[in-house]
Order: sequence, then C-alpha cells, then structure tokens
Amino acid sequence: MFDYEIQRFTRRCAVSDRELQPGESFYSVLTVEGAEVVRKDYAVAGWQGPPEHCLGWWKSQVPDPRATRAQLAPNQVLLQYFEQLQGDLSKADVAYILTLLLVRRRVFRLEGEERSAGGSKVLLVYCPRQECEYRVPEVTPAAGRVQQIQQELQELLFAKAEGAQPQTSSPASDAP
Repeated sequence: MFDYEIQRFTRRCAVSDRELQPGESFYSVLTVEGAEVVRKDYAVAGWQGPPEHCLGWWKSQVPDPRATRAQLAPNQVLLQYFEQLQGDLSKADVAYILTLLLVRRRVFRLEGEERSAGGSKVLLVYCPRQECEYRVPEVTPAAGRVQQIQQELQELLFAKAEGAQPQTSSPASDAP
C-alpha cells in the first residue's frame, strides 16, 4: 500500500477559481499527474462528474469556521460497531467504508488483499488492540447508497457537541 501526500482543501473552485463559501456543497477529486497525486475541488455548478481514471472523488460541504466541529466517536465505539456489522450482508458496504476509516485512523493495519472463491477482492486487516485479523470484502457502494451510508455513519458515530455521547444502535431501532 502506498502513502500519498494529498494537499488540503483549497477552498477554491478548480473551474471558476471562485472562493467556496461556508456551508456550500462541493466535490473533490484525486488524480495522478506524473508522480504526484493532485486534489481539485469543484463548486457544484462546475462539477462535470469524476474524470476517467481518477483515484477517488467525494462530495462534501465547506465547513463553517464558527461552527463547533463534530467529534468522531472513540476508537472502541468504532470497533464495537465494526464487530456488529460482521456477517451482516445487508451492511457489507458500510463495513467496508468503516474498515477504510479504521485503517486511516491506524486502528487497523492493512496487511494485504486476496481474492475470494468468487473472484472478488477481500481486504486483510489486523487490529493490534483486539489481536485479531479480519477479512473484509471490498464492496463499493452504489452511487445512490453513498449518501445513505454517509448519513448513517454521521448519526451513529459523530457527537455534535463536546460531551455528547455517540449512539451505538441503529437509528431505525430508536423509532417509535
């Protein structure tokens, strides 16, 4: 696995060079240009879709500098939720995204990849805290599902204010 130096959010649209305003939605894309990974940010109006052969892209919102920043749940909560997702085929895409988050936070260590009997890619990750290796199928979410996963993880794993406790149950189970 390669580590890339990726530039921070530019706060400017790559098409119009207009400054993106707090609360405004925008798209970011990572592409390879020579030996470098380049990040470009686009206002919604300037977004034409991801370029062919890009490394990745996402939609986000310009943060409000005055807003209280949401805090990600503690690593133990993330691990507990990951454990709950194991074996739930209907949430395989959520488990995959959460795995990538745990690798990024250095809770999991990416050990390699293998192919399943069906030919699909499986990530091999190791958790030093649990002293356990996991095999996580690579399940790239469908375009319509990305927003749902993002919302679900936000509701479950982020605390809005300092001292707020993240939820560990499904929002659907809390409904009346």
